[in-house]
Parts: sequence; C-alpha cells; structure tokens
Amino acid sequence: MGTISTRVPDELEAELEAYLEDEKLDRSTAVRKLLSEGLEEWRRERALEQLAAGTVTFSKAAEMAGMSVWDFAQFAKERDITWVADDHLDADLEAL
Repeated sequence: MGTISTRVPDELEAELEAYLEDEKLDRSTAVRKLLSEGLEEWRRERALEQLAAGTVTFSKAAEMAGMSVWDFAQFAKERDITWVADDHLDADLEAL
C-alpha cells in the first residue's frame, strides 16, 4: 500500500476532525474512505460525461463507472442523461 502526504487548509482539517468524531474513525481510515468515495464519484461523473458526448458506448461507460449496466442505467436516468441518439432510434424503429 502506498503512502500519500499532503498539506490541507486549516478549514479542511477542522472539517476532517469533525468527520473523524462523527464517524468514529482514525485519521488514516477516514482519509482513505473519503478519497475512495471521491474517486468513485469522479469515475461515475466522467463516464456520464463521455457517454453524453458520444465518445463511449453505454456498456463502456458502465464499465468505466465500475457499475453494472443496470445500475448505470438507473444512475444515468437519475442524472437525466440520454444515451440513445435520436437518429439511431429512428433508424431502429424504421428497421422494425
């Protein structure tokens, strides 16, 4: 396991201390948990952005987000992201 050391503003350190007390965690565990949650959210948002831009497929975006396609579909729906382009939908409907 690697080690990360950083300086943080006093306000952030005070907020971290409050978090430690509320969650009853030691500093290292709390920082790992917050970092993990932050990166998870970043991966999901990045996947949604790329899906919305059309640069990745839906299944690739779900993979990038670290979610099943079903969970990612719900996540995209909650964020009001449409992943089916109108022109593709029209072509699919005509093919039926």
